[in-house]
Amino acid sequence: MCYEADAIPPFYGPALTTTTSAGLLLTASDGASCAAYLSLPAEPSGPGVLVLPDNRGLSRFYEELTRRLAEQGLPALAVDYFGRSAGTDYRARPADFGALPRHMTHLRALTREALSADFDAALAHLRSPAGGACRAVISLGFCMGGRFAFTAAHRRFALAGAIGLYGFPDALNGAPGPIQLARELTAPILGLFAGQDEGIPASMVAAFDEALAAAGNAHEIVTYPGTTHGFFEADALAFQEECADVWRRVLDFAHRHRDAEA
Repeated sequence: MCYEADAIPPFYGPALTTTTSAGLLLTASDGASCAAYLSLPAEPSGPGVLVLPDNRGLSRFYEELTRRLAEQGLPALAVDYFGRSAGTDYRARPADFGALPRHMTHLRALTREALSADFDAALAHLRSPAGGACRAVISLGFCMGGRFAFTAAHRRFALAGAIGLYGFPDALNGAPGPIQLARELTAPILGLFAGQDEGIPASMVAAFDEALAAAGNAHEIVTYPGTTHGFFEADALAFQEECADVWRRVLDFAHRHRDAEA
């Protein structure tokens, strides 16, 4: 897993607006329930954000992240992936939920169809009055969620943009990844990678960059030298400058795409 149970995202700066937050259950098109956490700014000033967690699923880190995004004017909704296999009470899961190899049971239960149904439900909520009536929505994902954020740039989701942090971009277990799907990814992409990520070598990041360029996709790829996988975290004191730069890039990207139509 990318973040431990007690991890929280790094702070950005003073809040621009007050916020309200709440957990909720969404209903996917297959009838399954999907746990989610929504934070809304009192004074919205940017697009909605679909937050896609790492392989642990929804956790404290992502609840806090939605609040930090909302404080900067961005309605944010984080979704869980494991309602069908682990139930929707994600807060009751053990601290080591997400640790391999035991977690493989839940990962193998995921299907592209079920994930797409959950994302559709989340996007519909963000675009509804209850979710902020967001005209534009971007994805923001981490690790496994970073991979999902990239693939959510597919035209079917009608996103205004997609941001992935250390998302594995290549084929995985026989399933095509963002590299292979590059020609189908129509939303602008911001990819943020760790320079010392043992699971995502520089050659793979370069291949992703090249695939997006060949597909004519508007994109930017940034690698932070010396950083490790999961460096965007409050306790990563050695990477405070890099975390601040991630925040700056995420918010700049969001505001540059806030007027895009779905």
